[in-house]
Amino acid sequence: MTDMRQRSVRCLSPAGFHDMAYVEWGDARNPRVLVCVHGLTRCGRDFDFLAQALAADYRVVCPDVAGRGHSDWLKDKSLYAVPQYASDMATLLARLDVDSVDWLGTSLGGLIGMALAAQEKTPIKRLLLNDVGPVITALSIARIGEYVGRAPRFDSVDQAEAFVRFVAAPFGALSDAQWRHLTVHVVKTADDGKVEFCYDPGIAEPFRAQQAADAGKDIELWPLYDAIRCPTLAIRGAQSDLLTAATHAAMAQRGPRAELVEIPQVGHAPMFLDAAQVAIVERFLGR
Repeated sequence: MTDMRQRSVRCLSPAGFHDMAYVEWGDARNPRVLVCVHGLTRCGRDFDFLAQALAADYRVVCPDVAGRGHSDWLKDKSLYAVPQYASDMATLLARLDVDSVDWLGTSLGGLIGMALAAQEKTPIKRLLLNDVGPVITALSIARIGEYVGRAPRFDSVDQAEAFVRFVAAPFGALSDAQWRHLTVHVVKTADDGKVEFCYDPGIAEPFRAQQAADAGKDIELWPLYDAIRCPTLAIRGAQSDLLTAATHAAMAQRGPRAELVEIPQVGHAPMFLDAAQVAIVERFLGR
């Protein structure tokens, strides 16, 4: 962990300024930059294993999306949506002072990456979409809605870990050390000694509003995906309920005509905590 640097960048929303935290690995002068962005309730430390594996060749930057991890919570909860997240990431990319980056996004992080990659003059050179695509199933939205924003509190980190293991069971068969890592960086101890998640429960407000508006239908983002032109890798957990096999296959036929990889015995989503999954990323990046 000695090569990791904790930093932050000040971003702007219609409600004012907020700080977005990020960790950075590797040589800060390296022009080869990989930005790794986490899922809905996770944080940038999910990518520690991957970042350490790539740090000799890449400057790896892993932000905490606003409202998560060490980043500030937004005053206006309605802003917890891709447009604000994309704006924050544009500010981060300006801070990095490079012309282009490679982007790995898990779930929400992939949606943000799609939004940026679809723009003219995008700085994204290569895009890795981790178990997310242009169709988000109603089934997965309902599953996520069962826990996001519920703000449970626990008597110990062990209890919090048991909850993480339950809601994140689709991550696959992980070691005890890996589950502990995925827990300790998304929880904090409150003043009363209780353990709670370090994300703003308010992130659920626009999620639930969208869920109600969609009335149990899939969310389709094909026009966004079809606008992407950079080389794209679409990774799917073979048991995913968010990225279906049919959508995954279609991603190779339209838009950027993504290269496809499916990881067995994993659902939503692969976490790049083992060498085999890291090797998929390394091969696509041409390491």
